[in-house]
Amino acid sequence: MTQTINRTYRIGGDLEVGRIGFGAMRLTGQPGNFGPYEDWEAGIALLHAAADAGVTFFDSARAYGPLAADRIIGEALAGRKVALATKGGVDKPPPGHITVDGSRDTLLRQIDEALVNLRRERIDLFQLHRVDPETPIEVSVAALEEARADGRIAHIGLSNVTRNELDQALGIAPIASVQNRFNMDETGDDGLVDYTAQKGIAFIPYGPLGANPMQRGARLAPREALAWLVKRSPNIIAIPGTTSIDHMRENMMAWDLV
Repeated sequence: MTQTINRTYRIGGDLEVGRIGFGAMRLTGQPGNFGPYEDWEAGIALLHAAADAGVTFFDSARAYGPLAADRIIGEALAGRKVALATKGGVDKPPPGHITVDGSRDTLLRQIDEALVNLRRERIDLFQLHRVDPETPIEVSVAALEEARADGRIAHIGLSNVTRNELDQALGIAPIASVQNRFNMDETGDDGLVDYTAQKGIAFIPYGPLGANPMQRGARLAPREALAWLVKRSPNIIAIPGTTSIDHMRENMMAWDLV
């Protein structure tokens, strides 16, 4: 019997997106993903091409740049009917230095700044980028739930979390997605993929092609790696990143292997 593989997934039960999206980390300065993308207009053209090719889910983060990825996505995709996701709770003031702050006031301020940078009245998916060791995850998620209740964000996601942390968060608010590193060579979160699928939670693997976040290039063949992911579980939404229109189109051709 032939297995039917859905090409879309409803994040949070209502936000329908294509299961091969676009990760925006590379649309920043180099080295270290710091500063704005050096060829801004080429980045705009790439994002236009991705949307025209059928990409409906774009994933960013405050720490990418910082702020640069949110801004280029906001400029390129203003008025487009696509889903935008970003993350907060992690900042990168100078190159190579990461700060983590999951406090209520910081997260709410970052959500307001993301609304401006993404040029949206509501953010489709706002994710806690990393659990703050100084702030209980319940406090961070309560802040995101506050923003969800007042309409600033539609859905809450978590990144870099364990199953126990996910369960703690679920005790505070509905969680629509988990974003952890996962690919065909790095399967340490196999159990969490299945657990989120059972819970109706999207799993958004970063590093889907096995790339080092601070370096260009990837270990895995794009079409094969992405096809493996979308076949692995129906709740997986892959977010390969690239600065090349040709590579973006090659990523979308993963469906030919499914």
